Amino acid sequence: MANTQRHMIELELGDMTYTMRYTLNSLAEIEDRLGVPLAELGNIQMSMKAVRVMLWAGLIHEGLTEEEVGELVDFGNFEYVQAKLAEAFQMATRKN
Repeated sequence: MANTQRHMIELELGDMTYTMRYTLNSLAEIEDRLGVPLAELGNIQMSMKAVRVMLWAGLIHEGLTEEEVGELVDFGNFEYVQAKLAEAFQMATRKN
């Protein structure tokens, strides 16, 4: 179950359940790797690399590399991952 108080979303990939969470560090990683400030993220074209970076950053505390995260996603679960990514990102950036 998601822990909305701590802005965590559960994400099932393969036979594992991960907790997606965006912290200041993970948001800074997104900015660094995509080369855009967080405020402008909605204006970029959502490429496969951008999806992978955003997913990896949300899972950074799980100890996975960006490439390992990419191996967990394929066309069979891509739509699910995008929905969970949007949910987690919206939760992290909304004002309380």
